[in-house]
Amino acid sequence: MSEGERKLMDDRGQYLQAATDGRDIQDADWTQCRIVLTTKRIVLIADEKQVIPLTDVDDVGGRFDVNQNAAGVANYVTLHIDDDVMLLRAPEQEAFETDLYRAFLDNTLIYVQHPAVKGGVVQGTEWQRAKVKLTDEAIKLAVADGQYVTIGRDDIGDVETDERTVDGAERRIFEVEHTDSEDRSVETHITGEGQQITILEAILEEGVERNRANLDLSPTEQQIVMALHTGVSPFDIPDFVDEDVREIEEIFDRLIELDVIETIRERTEVEMTSRGRQVASEEMGSQ
Repeated sequence: MSEGERKLMDDRGQYLQAATDGRDIQDADWTQCRIVLTTKRIVLIADEKQVIPLTDVDDVGGRFDVNQNAAGVANYVTLHIDDDVMLLRAPEQEAFETDLYRAFLDNTLIYVQHPAVKGGVVQGTEWQRAKVKLTDEAIKLAVADGQYVTIGRDDIGDVETDERTVDGAERRIFEVEHTDSEDRSVETHITGEGQQITILEAILEEGVERNRANLDLSPTEQQIVMALHTGVSPFDIPDFVDEDVREIEEIFDRLIELDVIETIRERTEVEMTSRGRQVASEEMGSQ
């Protein structure tokens, strides 16, 4: 390995050459190999050795189901290298993809606006440079002003994109909704240069899918979640969605189980007993 190069992963795996020189390979099949990933290259060792410098990779992520051999596999990562397309898979696919994204992103500098939005209110914060570190659980950002921002990869609620001028250049912006250290809904806006945009998009899309995979909300449940997010009181929800209180309480219980909402304070519902009515009557009679 070259000076400063570190090995991130060395494991068995498979690759499928899905396209060469812009031409799809219809009869492509998976080849067993050893995958060695470093901070500078991907090495595939089978009957022959292929070396792919990370700087040659133009795009990462997204499915490329060139045939049934590819379509029949649940998870793989797609590499676009000029006019070639390579699919890779490993026994621990999520860990492999995290290591691959780390190889591209770790310790690079991107642009960050945090918090861009807090509690639904635009904050007017300035763009700053931030150093990136990726873990299995989070995207960690060390911002130039001393902030340390953590975006949990299981905590990405939504990602919108926009085009804006940052540092004198028109850039693609990712508006990432998540929660901060005090469990408040915030948006962190991030962007980068060249290859960074491709990798950030793949990581953020995967984070959104992690959340979607765990949820199957009904239209009423979706309406309730959006109402709570925009500040409607939980006590006003029955009138807001025109549902019975008991039905809303059952929905709240389900949303709590799904970790979509949490209980802050229990409200005790009471009614008078016969003894209570007697006490009240005596009290009223004494006035």
